[in-house]
Amino acid sequence: MCFSKLRTTWLEFKTHPGRTMSGTSIHRRSLKIRAEVNYVNAEEAKKLIAVEGYAVLDVRDKSQFDRAHIKSCYHAPLFVENQDNDLGTILKRTVHNNFSGLFFGLPFTKQNPEFIQSVKSQFSTESKLLLVCQEGLRSAAAANKLEQAGFKNIACITSGLQAVKPGTFDSVGSTELQDAGKAGLVTIQGKISAVLGTVLICAYLFITFFPEQAEKLFQLSPAS
Repeated sequence: MCFSKLRTTWLEFKTHPGRTMSGTSIHRRSLKIRAEVNYVNAEEAKKLIAVEGYAVLDVRDKSQFDRAHIKSCYHAPLFVENQDNDLGTILKRTVHNNFSGLFFGLPFTKQNPEFIQSVKSQFSTESKLLLVCQEGLRSAAAANKLEQAGFKNIACITSGLQAVKPGTFDSVGSTELQDAGKAGLVTIQGKISAVLGTVLICAYLFITFFPEQAEKLFQLSPAS
């Protein structure tokens, strides 16, 4: 089975000190080829799961994961909610909660110090893992960390779950996978806009198809 995908390969050079001959230090240079990360679209990802036996590893934070996630996936967040109580963190958390947290529903997070250990507790380094997040950035960062930890078979969905069409994967949660990143006042504003748009469309259709009734209603309205 062949899939079209963007592959990223890292080459790592290491220089090792060798023996000394006639006052000259000899160094050996070895070449180490590190793992490839395959970047695939949603349809290719489905084939990796069904045909290649890849397990889905969701690296989003808990709030997005709870809103919607792929059925039977594993969860190991790359970032966790930051509950530290030092003065600097408290100030940053306060500013965050009053802006990004309020408008976009984003939690104040920090890197998960137990991320690698959490993944290793569920998978061996030989496991085939499809990493998913909402926008594609966290999965790419997680792939780099896992590659450095010795994992050899890693794939990511380009642009994340926000680019996945409804029904592509069986999902669990209160919303669609592509909408799991939406929260806060932005979603309320979107709902208000949708309602106003529907009202305006209905008013336009009423005036268009029932002009006489619309004119009578205008006559009944109080003069400005």
